[in-house]
Amino acid sequence: MTHKPPSAPSATYRLQIQPAFPFSAAAEAVPYLASLGVSHLHLSPVLEAVPGSAHGYDVVDHTAVRAELGGEEGLRALSRTARGHGLGLVLDIVPNHMAVPAPEWLNRPLWEVLREGPESRYARWFDIDWERHGGRVLLPVLGGRLGAELADLRLDGDVVRYHDHAFPVRPGTAHLPLPELLDAQWYRLAWWRLARTELNYRRFFTISGLIGVRVEDPEVFEATHATILRLLREGVVDGLRIDHPDGLADPAAYLRRLDEAAGGRWTVVEKILTGEERLPGGWPVAGTTGYDALRRVDGLFVDPAGEAELLAVYRGFTAQPPDRGGDWAATASAAAYEVVTRELAAEVSWLTRLATRICATDHTLRDHAPWALEAAIRELLVRVPVYRPYAVVGGEVAEGDAAMIRAAAEGARSAFGVPEEAEAVDLVRDLALGRAGTSPEHSAFCARFAQTSSALRAKSIEDKAFYRYVPLLSAGEVGGEPAAPAVPVADFHSFCAALQRDWPLTGTALSTHDTKRSADVRARLALLTEVPDEWADLVERVTKETARGGAAAPDRHVAWMAWQAAYGLLGTEQAPDRDRRAPDRATNARTDAAGPAPGARASITGADTDGGAGTATGIDPAADADADTGIGAGHAVGNAAGVGAAPTERLTAAVVKSVREAALRTSWTESDPAYEEAVAAFVAAGPCGAARTAMARFARSMAPAARANVLGMALLHLTMPGVPDVYQGTEREYAALVDPDNRRPAEFPSALLSALDEGRALRTLSEEKLHLTATALRLRREHPDWFGRLGSYKPLAATGPAADHCVAFARGGGAITAATRLSRRLEESGGWRDTELTLPEGPWMDTLSGRSVEGGRMPLRELLTEAPVALLVRRDE
Repeated sequence: MTHKPPSAPSATYRLQIQPAFPFSAAAEAVPYLASLGVSHLHLSPVLEAVPGSAHGYDVVDHTAVRAELGGEEGLRALSRTARGHGLGLVLDIVPNHMAVPAPEWLNRPLWEVLREGPESRYARWFDIDWERHGGRVLLPVLGGRLGAELADLRLDGDVVRYHDHAFPVRPGTAHLPLPELLDAQWYRLAWWRLARTELNYRRFFTISGLIGVRVEDPEVFEATHATILRLLREGVVDGLRIDHPDGLADPAAYLRRLDEAAGGRWTVVEKILTGEERLPGGWPVAGTTGYDALRRVDGLFVDPAGEAELLAVYRGFTAQPPDRGGDWAATASAAAYEVVTRELAAEVSWLTRLATRICATDHTLRDHAPWALEAAIRELLVRVPVYRPYAVVGGEVAEGDAAMIRAAAEGARSAFGVPEEAEAVDLVRDLALGRAGTSPEHSAFCARFAQTSSALRAKSIEDKAFYRYVPLLSAGEVGGEPAAPAVPVADFHSFCAALQRDWPLTGTALSTHDTKRSADVRARLALLTEVPDEWADLVERVTKETARGGAAAPDRHVAWMAWQAAYGLLGTEQAPDRDRRAPDRATNARTDAAGPAPGARASITGADTDGGAGTATGIDPAADADADTGIGAGHAVGNAAGVGAAPTERLTAAVVKSVREAALRTSWTESDPAYEEAVAAFVAAGPCGAARTAMARFARSMAPAARANVLGMALLHLTMPGVPDVYQGTEREYAALVDPDNRRPAEFPSALLSALDEGRALRTLSEEKLHLTATALRLRREHPDWFGRLGSYKPLAATGPAADHCVAFARGGGAITAATRLSRRLEESGGWRDTELTLPEGPWMDTLSGRSVEGGRMPLRELLTEAPVALLVRRDE
């Protein structure tokens, strides 16, 4: 029997569909995922992409479902299987850009533009400045300057070939000698390093291999969305996730057009909100993809006093200058100036050309020097405190955005020594707000300024400053606030109440394909704010010991970062059946956690204890012996190595990527091989080598507190307002670092879930988390009236000496969540003692333990005695 899924999800499960995990593998996982309790599968992009792509965001053809994944029939088969189990499908779509592939003919619209030039019927598809480079598109694909690469270029009929690249020959030019032929094309082949300053097409951030698409054009929208909309109409797909809406010229207009064409389907947008920024109320969407929720949940488990102590320790240990990681504001500002003057120089140059042309056509604006316009653009961009403003020529600008740009302009004026020259800032301000005129150039500037602003924020904050300012690695997450990572309980409740009121069906997330560290890694890292002195002693000791062994860290900044990454990845598990005590009774719990003795041998070669086959994160691979190798076992992957050592290859790859992104000593484009080799040697000899005994001992000492954080974060995420998205594999303990470490196919422990459903005792933290996840998801699915649009959210306040260590709330009058926070501090202060939580009257049952609880004043030492979390439901339900 086929069951129709609900119109809005109760919960989604994100699957990274790729050639190693195609539609057929996803279909095999459907029975398990239905049993887990989700209502929809959330699929990564499925349209035709660059061959071999592991993510699908490099689309080359919007008209076809990707053949490597099983094609449209494979997607339809997956949809039929999902519907047979009561599940729907949500698709991730990429409206902002397409790939510039090799060979280039894979992107047929782009191929036609390269052959036919601005007269091509596809020229309107792409953001290209045809007035630059004599009306030619710069293609930065050459490994060196043209003269050095000519020998590798050859004419093959009507195609110019260069290694894997293929370029069309402009009609009527094939007879020319190669140098003249190249000059006669609608494109200019160039050294890849010229992209930084000379590129004349809009790209995704700073990736020249992804070209911006003009979906604001109705014809382009229809052509690029026809297949997706057809799949929606035909019931193959039920909802959408919109990738990077801030890259679009007019996100609001795009979303209105999409909403109308899609018939109001459930849609969330990957909008990164900064600080207290709010999603524009006029957008016809269910909400965001959930990074705003991630920050609030994470922040509950950060001790503000300990975070300040940890920051002081970090500064003393690394001695980083303020603008190179020592101070957040200085670091973020320096990174913004670097990116706007280097990586985004071409984008700033384009804006300057637009502004110069606008001035040239208006006598009242003449004599603004191009250098002053460029400086004003840069100075205004670096002061935009969010990803972008939302403004269009001829439209209204929200007062918040207008005030933000006015404030940025006031600061930008200070960069000019001559007041009259500072008037260029006022012009740029008005152009950015769409208030300076209505010509096509004015519209183009307004859109391009906002698009460049979002790219600047992403590249300077997410991809640079987050890797430089690292006192607490877990705070450097998408949407995070590294300068103030702690979130008070009252602020969390206010956020949740606002979600239930304004965006009850928004997406929420803890781990995604883009998080730099999975939720369980961040849960462990947050504990460092509760033990800053212990961490300081450990890091100082192991750094010196590693140096004495002949593998000193190349600098203390990378050492600090590597030690934290290693600790987060260790994945210590404890056995809940023999250590499930509350802090009052866990004085010696840190020495009881399950695991091998210090120094026990573990794989550090990257193969992991499971050979990459994918067991639950844990210190005892045998603990999950009951888990079958999984539906889609051939597509499985390891979650983390056991305690004793972090997997060398995974940790090294993540740390080397981090130092490249930080760009303090090496970078992607100006690499220092000797430095990177020293980093790799240090990681292998220290975190994955001689220091593993000390690191393992510390990890075991933190196991009970890690358990509280892992389970607490998971339960809050699954029961707070919004639609939780469970990233593949994270229903169990899941330790992953930055991509590609977090994008490998997962395994699906159907036999283990069945065993737990039949009452088998919980043995590991992974099993405990799986049990919690399934229980919460099933409850959401069974009671949409409690958790959905018509539900309610009511904070429950604890009273007593440890009240601040409890976060609790009621949903819809039928469910109550209670979780422990800052559990190590709680233990040190004497436990719950006389702290109580007042429950609504009536009989309740803890769905996680099966224990009955009576309403009224409940001592937390009783409610949370067996586990650090509780999920109560009324017993008469």
